[in-house]
Amino acid sequence: MSASERKLRSPATVGGFGDAAVVLAGLGLLMWRVVAPASILTPATLALLYAVVLSMSLTGSPDITSGPVPAISAAVLGAAAVTATRFLAGPAFGSVNMASAFPLGIAAAIAEEAFFRRFLYSRLERAGGMIAVAVSALLFAAIHIPMYGWGAFPIDLAAGLLLSWQRWASGSWLAPASTHILANILAVIR
Repeated sequence: MSASERKLRSPATVGGFGDAAVVLAGLGLLMWRVVAPASILTPATLALLYAVVLSMSLTGSPDITSGPVPAISAAVLGAAAVTATRFLAGPAFGSVNMASAFPLGIAAAIAEEAFFRRFLYSRLERAGGMIAVAVSALLFAAIHIPMYGWGAFPIDLAAGLLLSWQRWASGSWLAPASTHILANILAVIR
């Protein structure tokens, strides 16, 4: 087997079944954090879960492409949107353990963005940018229903659309990751 054939068969570049397995595993792990027994769902377990989702999502070649908007501009627009929303709506959570809320919120944002906007988006982009934006945003919103309920679906969908637009506009998952990190931090501060 030649080097190019080995590369095509490596887990990092396999499409089809390999991609589907990562998508199902990522969605399953993100859902598990909601249904797992509280005795198991500790900050350490969540950190491990986010590390696994992140590592799975970083498989394959880098997905950086050029978008029509510079990444910094997309990041600034996203930051402005989530900051304005936070100050209009107020904090999303009641009393939280700040010692674990900040690092877990950051880890969740990075893992979710690597999964939805790096791995999943880049696979969906083959069908077109708008399909990638819409489907990754819908799945992002859907994965949050068990945690926040259907009442939060419209805001989660709007957030997913903003983050997916940033991915499309900038060509990178890093702009939406920075916005998601900021949103998670703003959600817990008073």
